[in-house]
Amino acid sequence: MIEIENLSKAFTLHNQGGATIRVMEGANLSVQKGECVALVGASGAGKSTLMRMIYGNYLAEHGSIRVGRTVVTDASPRDILTMRRDVLGYVSQFLRVVPRVPTLDVVAEPLLAVGTPRDLARDRAAELLERLNIPQTLWGLSPTTFSGGEQQRVNIARGFTHDYPALLLDEPTASLDATNRAVVLDLIGAAKARGAAIVGIFHDEAARDQVCDREIDVTAFTPVRAA
Repeated sequence: MIEIENLSKAFTLHNQGGATIRVMEGANLSVQKGECVALVGASGAGKSTLMRMIYGNYLAEHGSIRVGRTVVTDASPRDILTMRRDVLGYVSQFLRVVPRVPTLDVVAEPLLAVGTPRDLARDRAAELLERLNIPQTLWGLSPTTFSGGEQQRVNIARGFTHDYPALLLDEPTASLDATNRAVVLDLIGAAKARGAAIVGIFHDEAARDQVCDREIDVTAFTPVRAA
């Protein structure tokens, strides 16, 4: 479902005389349907960079990324947007939404985007918000006014509303209490059971052990720098 071959990435620092920093070289990764793979490695090793490349936020220097039928490394912006709508969900650590849109509609939006009737989309959104312990009194408010923990749970609900065939998860259990952490792990388990291919960053080792099938140390993809 997710196939990465010989992937390389470098950043050019234009504000530092055009210096080039090579952050990844020769990365290979294959994630099958129903499998959850954890990216591990020290801070700065390239975990988030790899996730953003899969999502199409960063361009690859060399190599290929395929998500389903989309070759991300060659795809047009329109194709990337279609992939994100239909195939690849992304639960990041930060909630980015249009201000003043009610929380219920924020969470329902991924289903509305694929043509789900509004009432059904909102029912699914309500189910997830309730499971993640967001009080119903907040559903009509914009989540931009919420606490950090509440925003994180709204972001998780939004990411799991649509049954994406593939998912990227960036620290989905970070800073959650035990009750909500258990809900998120159940959601991940259910996504795996229906066949979703998942790539995630989990600093929560217990969560990683519970839902991940294997680990990939991205340090192996870090270019060797001259002494």
